[in-house]
Amino acid sequence: MLLADLVDTVETVTATRSRLAKIEALAAVLRRLRVDEIGPVVGFLTASPRQGRVGVGWRGIASLDAVHAMDPTLTIDQVDEALDALVAASGSGSVAARGATLRELAEQATTAEWDFLSRVILGELRTGALEGVLLDAIARAAGRPADSVRRAAMLSGDLGETALLALTGTAEELDAVGLVVGRAVSPMLASTAATPSEAIGAVGEASVEFKLDGARIQVHRNGDDVRIFTRNLADITHRLPEVVEVVKAMPVTAVILDGETLALDENDAPRPFQDTMSRFGAAAARETVLHPWFFDVLHVDGRDLIDEPLRMRRDELGRIAPEHRIPGEVTSDPDAAERVSQEALAAGHEGVVVKAIDSLYAAGRRGSSWIKVKPVHTFDLVVLAAEWGYGRRQGWLSNLHLGALDETGEFGGGFVMVGKTFKGLTDALLTWQTTRFPEIAVRETPGTVWVAPEIVVEIAIDGVQRSTRYPGGIALRFARVKRYRDDKRPAEADTIQTLRGMLRG
Repeated sequence: MLLADLVDTVETVTATRSRLAKIEALAAVLRRLRVDEIGPVVGFLTASPRQGRVGVGWRGIASLDAVHAMDPTLTIDQVDEALDALVAASGSGSVAARGATLRELAEQATTAEWDFLSRVILGELRTGALEGVLLDAIARAAGRPADSVRRAAMLSGDLGETALLALTGTAEELDAVGLVVGRAVSPMLASTAATPSEAIGAVGEASVEFKLDGARIQVHRNGDDVRIFTRNLADITHRLPEVVEVVKAMPVTAVILDGETLALDENDAPRPFQDTMSRFGAAAARETVLHPWFFDVLHVDGRDLIDEPLRMRRDELGRIAPEHRIPGEVTSDPDAAERVSQEALAAGHEGVVVKAIDSLYAAGRRGSSWIKVKPVHTFDLVVLAAEWGYGRRQGWLSNLHLGALDETGEFGGGFVMVGKTFKGLTDALLTWQTTRFPEIAVRETPGTVWVAPEIVVEIAIDGVQRSTRYPGGIALRFARVKRYRDDKRPAEADTIQTLRGMLRG
């Protein structure tokens, strides 16, 4: 397939706000692909090439001096091979080799194709074709049930492989995709409510559990082999030996657990989140001991439990890890839920998560059956840009442009700007921003550095208000930075739809 055909499809998807039109346009191009083109094209559509990071940043692309082709001749195969070459370049002379490959690719591409490829390489493609839309398009193109495709993608953790299986395999092969002990699965996510009573009203009888201020972990054990993954599915087993030992002591042979880990002080109160995250870095400080707590079990000794109700999974977790199960209480009483929330806050934790007691484990999805409740409104947003400061902040990147995830494509997809803030930024954070943001810059305008949407920041707000200034129709009220969430992916950011739901009336 010519790259131009894919670029035309992306332009069509970008130009429409209709979800059905997006799905049909993407399905049409997927039906035309050869088997070996499926993986690369899915990577291009999600701005996540199968090669991962290719060692090219905004400055490398901006400084490129190339004359683009007049007519489209570049194929999907040629682009994929060029990205392979960029990744393969290493050692002495790698910079020159990478530059030559990039220049050759740019010269083979038309202006429209190069604009598309630049955004794919930098990870800032905004087509409105979010993962959910693309999953539906794969299902449409393959003639498979959308639920089957979505489930396979979440359990395999690989959208490209799921597309390949759906488009070329049988329905039985697609439905056979399941949990594999040792292979990380996308975690289930929670929506947000203002109070425990509101959450209980939404889900009915529920497990009301402490929401720890820790780092989420997914732990797999197969015999004596234990692997630990972050919420981003990165393997950090070698950095958490104390967690490995806890799981090895459990009375099971094979298990997949979902939970959190955090550091405690001498009074068994949670230490600052940064102390916990210090153990996840390359130069981990081993004197900070992490303690694991688990709130779900997905597999035990040959049995997948994700399609079993939480009531049963909770009992099973209590059997195999009673001393490491996150505190909580099963109730349908709003007053009891409020009491558990106050107990969690008194113990130094963030609040509670209210989970429908008969809910299934929806891997990789943000459902309505898990609802997190914090005493203040906090949201995980994505940094879109930063402005150069003035006065005391002269020379520092300061005022942040904040974006919420457009989960449905209602506002064009990608991330929708919802406000700015410079509040809550310490000198240490300002220094870090000023160093980090230029490394992921995609363009610069006077006074502002625009960055690839890959950094998640937790923002506290007093609420939202209607606004004609931003495309989502809302603006944050009294936003301030709480912390950066380098344990979260942009796809896990809170949505514009959730924020709009806070509008009164």
